[in-house]
Amino acid sequence: MKTTAIVLSAGKGSRMKSNVPKQYLQLSGYPIIYYSLKAFQDSFVDEIILVCGESDIEYCRKEIVERYGFSKVVDIVAGGKERYNSVYNGLQKISATDYVYIHDGARPFITEDILARVQKQVEQYKACVVGMPVKDTIKIVDDMQNVSDTPERKYVWQVQTPQVFSYELIMDAYKKLYDCKQENVTDDAMVVEQMTEQKVRLVEGSYENIKITTPEDIEVGMAILQRR
Repeated sequence: MKTTAIVLSAGKGSRMKSNVPKQYLQLSGYPIIYYSLKAFQDSFVDEIILVCGESDIEYCRKEIVERYGFSKVVDIVAGGKERYNSVYNGLQKISATDYVYIHDGARPFITEDILARVQKQVEQYKACVVGMPVKDTIKIVDDMQNVSDTPERKYVWQVQTPQVFSYELIMDAYKKLYDCKQENVTDDAMVVEQMTEQKVRLVEGSYENIKITTPEDIEVGMAILQRR
């Protein structure tokens, strides 16, 4: 079996309040994107497609891929306007593979254990998403911010990445998405849910598998690295 990782690094990170995109900010001496790429470089994954902003391609090639010796990065692709555009650009660069691991480059704490768990599950279920059960009670609100529902906490998970699929399934789902010109999708599982009849299975990740989004997350990330 062949596996390919698509690592997304095309976001602008406006909530970080920085002129530097969040994935290139330093975290304990390395850019945040370094940790995601290293996790896949050291794993069973065969190849990596790195998706970044068009103006960042040469920077990523020289200062990330070549500098740190990420030999599994076989292509660096320009991202699109939205996340799903970036994922599709990455999918189109894959020549042949069995499974695709789609991961946010701003999630630097992906581990070998998580990758092993999701690998085992995707071989059986074809569509798997890493996540964790929520710790807090969740409220559903209406347009006026009034509570309209309180779902049972045991049924609510916070979704993480990687999101892993058989290549044929995710490619077919994205082609259908583009054919019907639907744009209100926020992750890859949602594309599969809406465009196919395939069930998506949740696989336990880690509460440390956070996405670096705001300045406060940098402090949390530093604490995670120190603990490790």
